[in-house]
Amino acid sequence: MDSALFANLGWGIGLLVVLAIDIAALIVIPKGRKPTAAMAWLLLIFLLPLFGIALFLLIGNVKLPKKRRAEQARIDGIIRERVQSEKDSEADPDTWPIWFRRVAAQNEKLTSLPAVGGNRAELIPDYEASITAMAAAIDTAQKYVHVEFFIVSWDKTTEVFFTAMENAVKRGVTVRLLADHVASRKAVDQKKTFAELDRIGVIWSWMLPVQPFKGKYQRPDLRNHRKIVVVDGRTAFVGSQNLIDRSYNTPKNLKRGLKWQELVSRVEGPAVAEIDAVFQSDWLVETGVELTDERVPATALAPAGDLVCQLVPSGPAYETENNLRLFLSLIHGATERVIITSPYFVPDEAMVYAITTACQRGLEVQLFVSEIGDQGMVYHAQRSYYDALLEAGVRIFMYPAPFILHSKHFSIDDDIAVIGSSNMDIRSFSLNMEVSMMVLGSSFVAQMREVEQAYRDAGRELTLDEWRREPAKATFLDGVARLTSALN
Repeated sequence: MDSALFANLGWGIGLLVVLAIDIAALIVIPKGRKPTAAMAWLLLIFLLPLFGIALFLLIGNVKLPKKRRAEQARIDGIIRERVQSEKDSEADPDTWPIWFRRVAAQNEKLTSLPAVGGNRAELIPDYEASITAMAAAIDTAQKYVHVEFFIVSWDKTTEVFFTAMENAVKRGVTVRLLADHVASRKAVDQKKTFAELDRIGVIWSWMLPVQPFKGKYQRPDLRNHRKIVVVDGRTAFVGSQNLIDRSYNTPKNLKRGLKWQELVSRVEGPAVAEIDAVFQSDWLVETGVELTDERVPATALAPAGDLVCQLVPSGPAYETENNLRLFLSLIHGATERVIITSPYFVPDEAMVYAITTACQRGLEVQLFVSEIGDQGMVYHAQRSYYDALLEAGVRIFMYPAPFILHSKHFSIDDDIAVIGSSNMDIRSFSLNMEVSMMVLGSSFVAQMREVEQAYRDAGRELTLDEWRREPAKATFLDGVARLTSALN
């Protein structure tokens, strides 16, 4: 058999292998995946088969392992049973706008957590002040403290928080802490941080650990992005802020002078039981320990105000994108204005249509983003949406450098708002475990209006004329980044 025949045979086998890969990809990849994500994966595999397959095997599964999802479903069942025995804690739906009623019912169906009345919530827009407020609340703890953050770091800024935890432990208070495994291990001086937690007696655990040799593994970029503090089941904090200095202490950030701008809400009332339920669910999944003795039912919490609140946990442990459904429902129900703040704004088609359709309905729509970015690909992907948004009538406000506007919240009309850990991007919709708090109450929205005005005063508005003078090189990078963002 001559060399030409061998070569032809090799080419033939190669073509058959490529064809088999393409057929398999066409069968496997579109199943349960959005068309844009499926097309992005297929394009990558068709053009770069070996690289595309390797990447798909590494990060192609957008859900946590089946066992983990089954455990979340079991916990949701427990929460649902508790809710049935605590109906007195629910607000009166007859006083709500009918479309808000539908959204609350949707959230409860997806998460088992109902909307509850009698709450008070205070916004804290100052970075150091929010850490000080959390530390002060921990100083009042008598029974337990629950802490959950994407990033945990012991530094000069967070020292007051760590001191409060240490003093609480000395008083006999049980302090538990959850930290995302990948994000917190990447933080500067992370070994010192967790050695300090051990020294002061905090009981801590990793969230979503990537430890294949210990039998703990899932897609490595599926992360727990939640930020929660609960004290004695009576006071809680939720928002966008991690437990770390606002520069994140990295040489790159320090060189650029970057500082993170956040928004945190202190919560009192029956909604604290829901915030604690999210922590306790995560603790149960990660450690196997159910904290039944540390549960304060919503019915045991006296009304603290007139706000209706509902917690909406979301992420790859659920069968659907709970936060995306919440955001879309609220935007579609808006009648006057939609004001969004998101540091990483990379929406899917449904979100783009919801926002631009709101403009077409005659609503006032505003978007607050950072003037600069800390993550290059996300920053350019975000910019790729500006032209369509500005053309539709969205007003875009740029928060000035060297600040990274990391707050995550939005308001609907004058009486509904959402605050939490979730960005308006594909990662937060599909890949990260997030928690959002929906609030019905004009007093809370009035606080958020003050925060939004502070953003306007500090920054500047981006106009369509200015945007269209952007250099072609920059917009080319934006388009490429937008394509890669669909790989989820």
